[in-house]
Amino acid sequence: MKKTISTVIATAFVASIGFAQQPATPAPAQQQAATAATDPIIIAAGDVTIRQSEFENALKTLPAEYQQYAQGPGKKQFAEDYLRMKMLASEGLKNGLDKDPEVIQQLNLMRENLVANAQLQKIEKNINLTDADLKAKYDANKSQYEQVKARHILIAFKGSPAAQSGKPELTDEQAKAKAEDLRKQLVAGTAKFEDLAKKESDDTGSGSNGGDLGEFGRGQMVPEFEKAAFDAKPGDITPVVRTQFGYHIIQVQDHSYTPFEQVKATIEKTERQARVQAALDTMKTNAKPTFNDSYFGAPAAPQATAQPPATPNAGATKKQ
Repeated sequence: MKKTISTVIATAFVASIGFAQQPATPAPAQQQAATAATDPIIIAAGDVTIRQSEFENALKTLPAEYQQYAQGPGKKQFAEDYLRMKMLASEGLKNGLDKDPEVIQQLNLMRENLVANAQLQKIEKNINLTDADLKAKYDANKSQYEQVKARHILIAFKGSPAAQSGKPELTDEQAKAKAEDLRKQLVAGTAKFEDLAKKESDDTGSGSNGGDLGEFGRGQMVPEFEKAAFDAKPGDITPVVRTQFGYHIIQVQDHSYTPFEQVKATIEKTERQARVQAALDTMKTNAKPTFNDSYFGAPAAPQATAQPPATPNAGATKKQ
């Protein structure tokens, strides 16, 4: 925490070190008295003085995750770090280090970085997103906010992570045949889903609760299971589904959607970021940048990135 705050302070000082090197014109006595009353000096060391407004503005430059700490239990630590930086800067200016070519280069780089961030904030501020825009995004991607309530019965085959010790091992064909038989009983109404789940399911977690999986959204289940569940209508018992765990009989009980108001803030953040990125991409495209291949090397050929399969929990259908 201390190291991070000190690093941020270094960046925050660019304005005071790099842009305000000329001595300020003394204010009239009346103005000085008014400033002292409304903006008192809260830290003084030698010829370095720090007023309340300057200190509080420096606090605001910290990332949000550090501000609360620096404004609370870490305020004195922040003040110590800030004072140390101010004293070092003061001595550096006295020694003419602000004229050193390397220092000037770094100050210019930091200045450009600050200006670039200010421009980025301006771009973001100019992005106007209405509730209608956000609702349209929600409607266009409504499937992302869909949940299914379902229950299942799992019949594991030999080698499955859900196979139960002490139970007879079934081959793939035997497990499928057993699952098909159980499904026939359910469709015919000669057996209750809860009873078969408690008696036969190798997913002991849900099995003891009648096969109940509760609600789950997209991306939470292994792909084969997810597709079958989301494609089914409430009340449907899906055809037997094979996954790496075994054969599943799934009964969908309900489909629902996360209300727009609950995801509105997330949609706005995502869309704002997308529009900022689009603006940056346009700016770059319009500038038609070129890169010296003799320095950077020829562009590498694009490679497809293989996505490793998600690792599911043993004995369950949900992904980790």
